[in-house]
Amino acid sequence: MKHRLTSVSVFAIGAALGVSPAFAQQALPTITIGHTHAVSHTHGGKTHTHEVYHTHVVPAPRLTVAQPAPAAPAGPTPPPITSSSEKFFTGKEVNSIPFARPGEALEIVPGLAVTQHSGEGKANQYYLRGFNLDHGSDLALYLDGMPLNMRTHGHGQGYADANFMIPELLGYVLARKGPYDAQDGDFSSAGSIYLQYKDKIDKGFYQFTGGSFGYGRALAIAPYKDFAGGSAYGAVESQYYNGPWERGDNLRRINSVFRWQRGTQEDGAAVTFMGYANRWYSTDQIPERAVNSGLLSLWGTLNPTDGGDTTRFSLSGRWSQTEGNHSSRVEAYVVRSTLDLYNDFTYFLSNQNLGDQFSQFDRRWMAGVNAQHNIKWDSFGLPVETRIGAQGRYDDIRLGLQNAFRRTPFETVRNDGVGEGSISFWTDTTVRWTPWLKTVTGGRFDYFNANVNSLQSLWGSPVVATSAGLPAFLWTGPFNSGSKDSALFSPKASIILGPWAKTELFANYGEGFHSTDARGTVQRFSTSELSDQDSFSVVAPIPLLVKSRGAEIGARTKFIEGLDSSVSFFWLNLDSENQFEGDSGTTTYGRPSRRYGVEIANHYRPVSWINFDGDVALVHARYRGFDTGQALAYADLLTPEALPYGTFLGNAPGNFLQNSVAITAMGGLEIGEATGWFGAIKYRYIGPRPLTEDGYLKSPATGTVNARLGYRWADGWRLQLDAFNIFNSRSDQITYGYGSLLPSDPLYGQCRAGVAPSAVCGVGVMDRHFKPVEPPAVRVTFSGPLNFDGGPVTTLPNFAEPFGALAKN
Repeated sequence: MKHRLTSVSVFAIGAALGVSPAFAQQALPTITIGHTHAVSHTHGGKTHTHEVYHTHVVPAPRLTVAQPAPAAPAGPTPPPITSSSEKFFTGKEVNSIPFARPGEALEIVPGLAVTQHSGEGKANQYYLRGFNLDHGSDLALYLDGMPLNMRTHGHGQGYADANFMIPELLGYVLARKGPYDAQDGDFSSAGSIYLQYKDKIDKGFYQFTGGSFGYGRALAIAPYKDFAGGSAYGAVESQYYNGPWERGDNLRRINSVFRWQRGTQEDGAAVTFMGYANRWYSTDQIPERAVNSGLLSLWGTLNPTDGGDTTRFSLSGRWSQTEGNHSSRVEAYVVRSTLDLYNDFTYFLSNQNLGDQFSQFDRRWMAGVNAQHNIKWDSFGLPVETRIGAQGRYDDIRLGLQNAFRRTPFETVRNDGVGEGSISFWTDTTVRWTPWLKTVTGGRFDYFNANVNSLQSLWGSPVVATSAGLPAFLWTGPFNSGSKDSALFSPKASIILGPWAKTELFANYGEGFHSTDARGTVQRFSTSELSDQDSFSVVAPIPLLVKSRGAEIGARTKFIEGLDSSVSFFWLNLDSENQFEGDSGTTTYGRPSRRYGVEIANHYRPVSWINFDGDVALVHARYRGFDTGQALAYADLLTPEALPYGTFLGNAPGNFLQNSVAITAMGGLEIGEATGWFGAIKYRYIGPRPLTEDGYLKSPATGTVNARLGYRWADGWRLQLDAFNIFNSRSDQITYGYGSLLPSDPLYGQCRAGVAPSAVCGVGVMDRHFKPVEPPAVRVTFSGPLNFDGGPVTTLPNFAEPFGALAKN
């Protein structure tokens, strides 16, 4: 029998090919099949054969169309949130708002303000939760698991330089406030920020930026898709900048990153090399009286040789594995860094002949490891997750402080070799008691050991005058060496309630700490003055570890579609406040302190092309206890001989925390899709703050607005215009209150002649010292794709396209 297919429903074919998704998982229409076959029959004694055509109706089969797999998360996945103030941002979100320097990219963290007072190569100045964090003393910064904060640093405890960061490489930023997480250790009392570079770059690109005041930047990033069993990418950046200053910064910076990786963050491995070098001059803060009198312009400097140079090279690796309910992660790193700084904050206060410039140097090797293991298990039917971790770090440091003249040191105040190591163990356990109740309890144990070996020579030590006016070498080195160790246990606890109506409630408590300069823990004698009896002046050593205690309650809600809002009420006590000291440019051991306040953060995306952020933080910060030392110094300024000079103003004992910001606010608006026109605007407000502990000197408020406008082509090209300080704010980037001395001051001649009391000459003229906000500036960025797949390296975009898009609108 012969069969042939003669007709098939066209409609059925269309359905089978998926012409319309409405037919998914529906019955196909019936299929009609027609055919002929031979039929034989016999009648009248003869056999006849006929071709007979007929049809069959075949029951329609069920068509099952495979549903698309769930889309992979667009970007990195945030970890479980355990406090209302904890925030997670993608690298794309970080780069969507205009910022003038790499450190300002961190201002995406609600309540954090980042500024600069001493050139673009020096670590930024940070403000958070009522802290003047100087260069990072209580804000822990990490990049790819490597700590950026430097212990026992030449310039200041916890010095954290983020200038080598390339914002375009950021994969995500995780910010935690307060000492509530067991993973966070040294310098984390105010908070911790974890920066993670991308593991993989899909498409290479390059960009050039040029702008006001001699700004130029070039960046190229190239991926290698198949490299040594994984993938890799390299990035190279160079930058030049002069700034609006009369003595240009002449900043020259070069930066590079090379990363190889295989797998994912949760199950894979990576090795990363980073190299960075920077050299600059700096116009530091200047005295207000010099500007008001016309002696100095707003953009001038009193010492054109101030500045510095720095280098940083690192090699780091990561291994992680996830198998069933177990996951492990190990990070290791080796860092080599150098820094030379030349600053002059008090001008002619200490040395009326050569001036007060001082040199600070820091050379260090740093090596460390972070290991963590997570276990998910059940306890009486309750889901439980336990984390166990260990952290180790060792710093081999050579650092010192020298008096200098035009970058030429002539006296060595300190010259030390320091070996400082720590080992830490931490754990926490998360229990989901009910669908609406979760707890996290844990703690960490930290052990620190430091060895200080003074290398100060007799002939290099400072020369001071005895009571008889004779010169004497202040050689304290042999007596300021020694070793110190310390250990702390820090408990942590969190309660998370909800969600109810897309709202969660949080309660957190934790104890944390910061380490202090190891030199101060073994110091016995002053390095700057003799006693009244012309012998060494005895000083008290300080603890190596200083505890903090904090708590927070808050809420986070997504009740309104597209809006993510949080409110956090916090409290924090420190056993000792790190305090900036202007005449030595270092942080010193201060009194206990207390802070409490509220933070409100909002992130709103009503539609795909509009994104709004609005944050505000209100903080009350004060010292605790009474400043006996300041009271005694104040009494010396109230004597009949000293009183007429007015130096007592601003030197009374008090409880104001210097440079503690009571209010910060940020607002940002971003518009645009992935291609086409886009724009952004950012407003930053830093409120007025006391500059002296009696509150006599205060800083003005600072408000600036930055804006961005640009166009993105579908093939990867981008043209972007950034404008900074568009309303020409004439406020301060940074302000300090302390005493200094200028040759134009009447007190200068009286101190040289020995007429003024020594207590007055030791303080100088109390004044506000500030660095102004830079004037309006613009920068233009042109970025395009790099192609290394055998075709042309790059092709130019269609420059008429943006104007066509405007015409359509």
